[in-house]
Amino acid sequence: MIPYGKQNINQQDIESVVEVLNSNFLTQGPQVPAFEKAISLHTGAEYTVAVNSATSALHIACQALELGKNDWLWTSPISFVASANCGLYCNANIDFVDIDPKTYNLCPIALKKKLEEAKSKNILPKVVIPVHLCGQSCDMEIIYQLSQEYGFAIIEDASHAIGGKYKGENIGNCRYSDITIFSFHPVKIVTTAEGGAALTNKPLLTERMDILRSHGITRNPDKMLNESHGPWYYEQIDLGQNYRMTELQAALGISQLSRIDSFVAKRNALAKRYQQLLSDLPLVLPYQANDCYSSFHLFVIRLKLNRIRKEKKQIFCELRQANIGVNLHYIPIYKQPYYQNIGFSSDYCSEAEMYYEEAISLPLFTDLTDSDQHYITNTLREIVKE
Repeated sequence: MIPYGKQNINQQDIESVVEVLNSNFLTQGPQVPAFEKAISLHTGAEYTVAVNSATSALHIACQALELGKNDWLWTSPISFVASANCGLYCNANIDFVDIDPKTYNLCPIALKKKLEEAKSKNILPKVVIPVHLCGQSCDMEIIYQLSQEYGFAIIEDASHAIGGKYKGENIGNCRYSDITIFSFHPVKIVTTAEGGAALTNKPLLTERMDILRSHGITRNPDKMLNESHGPWYYEQIDLGQNYRMTELQAALGISQLSRIDSFVAKRNALAKRYQQLLSDLPLVLPYQANDCYSSFHLFVIRLKLNRIRKEKKQIFCELRQANIGVNLHYIPIYKQPYYQNIGFSSDYCSEAEMYYEEAISLPLFTDLTDSDQHYITNTLREIVKE
């Protein structure tokens, strides 16, 4: 089976992890701070807080922004459930902003309209989480301008997007957001096996997220409420979690990050080749905005079903039967039973619904070969021929 995504591990990666295994620290050593520094240097963000998953990063980001009961978090319905669940972990209310029909990212026009309506009802969001689907940035400048007008904080969910650019600058610099989140899951651009990071330019948010990832505990005398009892002393000053990243993960991340430009260039080359090989088929191929350079975590096609004599499910299953590991990113979050049970209707966002009816993710990863890509496109051609 050709998978939809796959990590690229070389000898340098292996040696970096083995070196840590032979060291004195498997956790809470020098590798995590070094990885955080490397991420900040790559993105231009002032601070990076590395954690054990992007879900954990989203959670501590919401906690650091003091999202809580009676607050609202808005995000895109076309994302993994973590983009919304992080608000529920904080007992906040969740709502969704429909997607742009071209980019499939959170639509700024829909956001502005929803904000106008929410203001009239006095239920504006405290936090908005735009999701950079497939690796292409949302239109962050417009979203940031709206945040200044309506007073909400922004967490960029850039889980797909490390290595990408927006307006000529690296995604993750937090120019248009309070916090940016990255994922280092094995199918992402770079991997730490599992892992994530929260980036910001604000010292106070950094301090809060640093404490929250480690049980809410501090050893900093300046943060303590009581006088120290001795060198062993620490205090829990908040209710945090054990979200720390290990030294093994960080070492792998440092090694992987050294190849990020080549990873993203290869993904872009593969995406361009897909565009050429599929251009004459009854498909909608990925749109790229002029001010974006996508990291191409995913290559999503949309089926022009009015020109194909098959349903999406049949096409999907035939591709799987041909050992092509296509996938779907994503089922609209509000269609999940949990969200249905808290009051969302099954057709809440019209553009998201149309996307879901037509979208399929084709395999895209650094080691995808020319022959595999030809096999994928030729097989798809036979399945969807008009």
